[in-house]
Amino acid sequence: MRKLYHTLIIVASLSFYSFALYAQAPGGNYYQNADGKKGQALKTALFHIIANHTAVSYKDIWAAYETTDMRDDGYVYDIYSNVTNYRYKTDQAGNYKKEGDVYNREHTMPKSWFNDATPMYTDLFHIMPSDGYVNSKRSNYPFGETKGENYKSQNDYSKLGTCTTTGYSGIVFEPNDEYKGDLARNYFYMATAYEDKIGSWNSNTGGAGTNIFSGNSYTAYVDWQLDMLLRWAEKDPVSEKETKPNNAVFAIQHNRNPYIDYPGLEQYVWGGMTDVAFSYDHYDTNIRWRETNTTAIRQVQATNGIWITIYALDGHVVLSHTRMEEAMKQLPRGIYIANKRKFVVW
Repeated sequence: MRKLYHTLIIVASLSFYSFALYAQAPGGNYYQNADGKKGQALKTALFHIIANHTAVSYKDIWAAYETTDMRDDGYVYDIYSNVTNYRYKTDQAGNYKKEGDVYNREHTMPKSWFNDATPMYTDLFHIMPSDGYVNSKRSNYPFGETKGENYKSQNDYSKLGTCTTTGYSGIVFEPNDEYKGDLARNYFYMATAYEDKIGSWNSNTGGAGTNIFSGNSYTAYVDWQLDMLLRWAEKDPVSEKETKPNNAVFAIQHNRNPYIDYPGLEQYVWGGMTDVAFSYDHYDTNIRWRETNTTAIRQVQATNGIWITIYALDGHVVLSHTRMEEAMKQLPRGIYIANKRKFVVW
């Protein structure tokens, strides 16, 4: 079991939000075979659901980006730079000398780590558009946290340098905060969709300097990497930027990323809720918390008829309600306090 966090946290998945996420699954029961599973068994059940998909060609990835990674203004989403306005087709591939020249297809999990093997080589869930020049700086280095003494993209958006994440001190590439959760969920997907293969992958290629893979098909990643990814996923929750591509990729590959469909699912697989059974159709109505003074994880429903007063961190009253579930629907994302306990709304 992963480490518990050091505050009591209530995690509420808003009903309207979660429904919008998994309502697109075929027949509404896409994840039915994972129902009631916990921890390792849950991950394996998800593997059997999402592993088989329609693989596209490497060339077809360009066309896929027109539905998976188009900004509202018609330009291409760029995961490594915030100064680019790339147009589909006209700005793709080609030579580059500086940031802003062209965009390319970035294997967020470098393809050399799995020996360029298929179907990972063209899996749209981890291949994302990125600035060619900044991508070249990333090379095959693992994701991590750094001060960026080796390289920083414009506006310090992406960084390369010595890892400051506890557990590793080599060179890492740090994406911007707004993409850390997205990339963490990419890695959770890869660990699940390729559970039968990931045990043999090795990230110590091309001078990367470390192997982030544990060699275990369940845990998939070494402790420092997995702990960091879990933290990134919690700090950067699922957004519409991920739900739209999830549906678009499903239309192409015919599989989904469950960690986008169910925000916080990674906690059921690797985190502090591995002894709580997953419920595929009631996931959005449960309120869950983790105690700091016990390893027990309790799953409860809101209690009707008792007034609950919710405060902001500065102490002012945000709202009072008799139903915690209804109160959660009215709260924007943030950190609050109720009954002297801190909780996070995703």
